[in-house]
Amino acid sequence: MHLDNILWTVEEGVGIATLNRPKALNALNTQTVRELGELLSEVERDAALRALVLTGAGDKAFVAGADIAEMSGLAPLEARRFAEAGQRTLERLEALAIPTIAAVNGFALGGGCEIAMACDLIYASERAKFGQPEVNLGIIPAFGGTQRLQRRVGSARAMEMILTGDMADAATAKAWGLALEVLPPDKLLGHAIAQARKIASRGPAAVAAAKRIVRATAAPQLLAGHEMEAEAFAALFASEDGREGLKAFVEKRPARFRGA
Repeated sequence: MHLDNILWTVEEGVGIATLNRPKALNALNTQTVRELGELLSEVERDAALRALVLTGAGDKAFVAGADIAEMSGLAPLEARRFAEAGQRTLERLEALAIPTIAAVNGFALGGGCEIAMACDLIYASERAKFGQPEVNLGIIPAFGGTQRLQRRVGSARAMEMILTGDMADAATAKAWGLALEVLPPDKLLGHAIAQARKIASRGPAAVAAAKRIVRATAAPQLLAGHEMEAEAFAALFASEDGREGLKAFVEKRPARFRGA
């Protein structure tokens, strides 16, 4: 397995995956999504792994969203394929038999927030910020954000976050139930790994069964919601507002939305 954008280590049965594009604040591009899928294949094959921790390189970002420069050039059909690829990858992450922990060390926006929410447990640095800011670009979340955010914070709060595009700091995310604990930056990864090791020491069959049941009963309509999300995401790439929002971001200017 060769990975350019993800660092991978295994310590005492715990896999640690670090999204590693620090100059781009670990933003998700097509290659990174593909590499995450390859890593998940490795995790699925490795019977010795008992837990997985995901974090971001550097001290500024977990994942600061999608790579907008790349995404702005997508045609509607390409946008749908991008959304579906991300959804499938995060469905696989969520479906892993082993527990998964997100150590959110900075910005977890857009796809970054969606990756964190596909994990079983989320721990946050005091510097962490969470959000689904896609409406600022004239588009919507596309990797399951419209579905998983409701499960984490409730439908009304999810609606507020998605419609405003506002960010929540770490303390607010904990108060809302999005993050479990808030830790000093230098303690975050150690805490996540310690929790992973604690769970890894429990009966693996029991852990897998408990996880499967909780996940299945928490989100019985997830796949149907993903279909609606991908369809709407693709349609917005054909709209004037979608093209304008993405172009404005790349050009570093305010978007001029017309509602078309």
